[in-house]
Amino acid sequence: MINIKPNIEEILAKLPATPGVYLMKDAYGRIIYVGKSKHLKNRVSSYFKGFNGHSPKTQTLVVNIDDIEYIITDTEEEALALESNLIKRHRPKFNVLLKDDKQYPYIMITYEDEFPRVVKTRKVKNDRNKYFGPYSSNFAVNETLEILHKIFPIRKCNRDLSRVKRPCLNYHIHRCIGPCVHADEVRESYRELIREIEVFLKGNQRSLIKAMKEEMQAASEALAFEKALALRDKIAALESLTIEQKVVNAPGIDQDLIGLVEGDQEVAVTVFFVREGKLIDRQNFILDKGIDSDYGEIIRNFLLQYYTGTSYLPREIILEETFPEMEAVTRILSKTGGRSVMITVPKQGNKKKLLGLVKVNGKDYLDKYLQQHRGKEEKYRRIIDELKGLIPIGPVERIEAYDISNLYGIYNVGTMVVYENGQKKKNDYRKFKIKSHQKIDDYASMREVLDRRFSRLIDEYSEASFSRWPNLILLDGGKGQVSVVEEVMASYGLEIPVIGMVKDDFHRTRGLIHKQREYPLSESRELYAFIYEIQEEVHRFAIDYHKTLRVKGMTESFLDEIQGVGKVKKTILLKHFENLAAIKKATLEELTAIPKIDERTARNIKNYFEKNQ
Repeated sequence: MINIKPNIEEILAKLPATPGVYLMKDAYGRIIYVGKSKHLKNRVSSYFKGFNGHSPKTQTLVVNIDDIEYIITDTEEEALALESNLIKRHRPKFNVLLKDDKQYPYIMITYEDEFPRVVKTRKVKNDRNKYFGPYSSNFAVNETLEILHKIFPIRKCNRDLSRVKRPCLNYHIHRCIGPCVHADEVRESYRELIREIEVFLKGNQRSLIKAMKEEMQAASEALAFEKALALRDKIAALESLTIEQKVVNAPGIDQDLIGLVEGDQEVAVTVFFVREGKLIDRQNFILDKGIDSDYGEIIRNFLLQYYTGTSYLPREIILEETFPEMEAVTRILSKTGGRSVMITVPKQGNKKKLLGLVKVNGKDYLDKYLQQHRGKEEKYRRIIDELKGLIPIGPVERIEAYDISNLYGIYNVGTMVVYENGQKKKNDYRKFKIKSHQKIDDYASMREVLDRRFSRLIDEYSEASFSRWPNLILLDGGKGQVSVVEEVMASYGLEIPVIGMVKDDFHRTRGLIHKQREYPLSESRELYAFIYEIQEEVHRFAIDYHKTLRVKGMTESFLDEIQGVGKVKKTILLKHFENLAAIKKATLEELTAIPKIDERTARNIKNYFEKNQ
């Protein structure tokens, strides 16, 4: 049995018997689980009935529920799509999740640019650009981009082409056709290059190679031998990518085959990509199970999280089993992909055999992942046990470390770095410009940084990374810094262990400060190395940020000394030339070609730099 809180009883009594999505929150207002149902009242109420019959993870969820919100939808299909969006946005700890899907890189074609680029990105937005992926490693993306830029002479730079007067080196070595200086002449050929790249990224290498061979033959017959040779080299490069592809089926529609292999807490999802009958690639992903561990919940969450983040979907997705919402998910994916998508479950034949191969690969990947992961977990457990042996603290999953940097009180900054389960979590790193003062006062700076951090922590509308609760706060400082943070924390009614990381006279990590007492680290080798790593990381991050602001500020201060260059013209110059060195080298003609920079101002700029060599 479980005692249901009065406010929860009131919410349960008012729940509608309609389709919708429900959001469960803890005592701090954090969303810890998102679910959907065609009958909200029955589904949400079921969590609070038969408590002892629930799994341990579901029991933990129920105990932590302090509030429930819900959103009514017209159909279960709408609820599915909304649930997927909310899970991706809030990343609740009890849901099935791709392990930090931000780590997976994509290839993006920047169709928002007049002359698109092909670049790596980790953020998928709802815009005009097209995204391909996710890829399971940076190496796969970098290798693909390198080959594409060798084969297709498109631009790599992110400069404002309307303001470029001279082409870069890539143009001169024939790695770019120069849309910056020959926009009108190359517009159509550039579009054709981008179209070919898109065909390639969709996995249709064979049709692309066939078209190129026909073009090469035509060029050869027309005695355009230079063009024919260039096409031959492109074809050879593309064929080198596909030479080891395995023929698994007769040429036909594009297919993705997906297999699941479950561990205790994680699930390995392996995807085989078949394009025109050939197995062209394979990717592995790890999911946290959450409270929903049956095949239907896992595969549904994976399909919606994975395919709604990419602009290309295959015609057919092949699975091991059916699941309850398969038809609704099929409609959502078809709408996302802008064409009909089938989800099929083969009973026999080549597809069934290939799914067996998918499972073998998935099991091998999960075994290797768990072996590596367990080694890291064991090491981190030893480190935290050592720390607990010195200082009385509870479980430590998330660590936030802070540092302050300034130069004689100028450009005061603070930084936050984050470690989760012993590993850097760079997506959650944050930078703070100190706003309350411009003087040497590290205590006041630290007070401001932590005040801003804690205010975001308790704000229920804060972004997901800021709403995550740290189990331990580390400061690059001693007793004074620790006292300041404890005071700020007390003003918010928070209780989080705060530890200072102190260094000796030779700038080496000496020990830890907690509750005004110092604990030496000399006899704890693994703990010492871990603390030292965190201290160096937060210090590096602070110094880098401070240096960035300092260089930018110095650049702007130089320009402030030039007669006729005010705030507007300074912004225009920096946006056009990007740095001070480029402004310094600019000719009078290049300066006067910039909007709002007249000849008099241009001469003042030239004279200033000639006098101040």
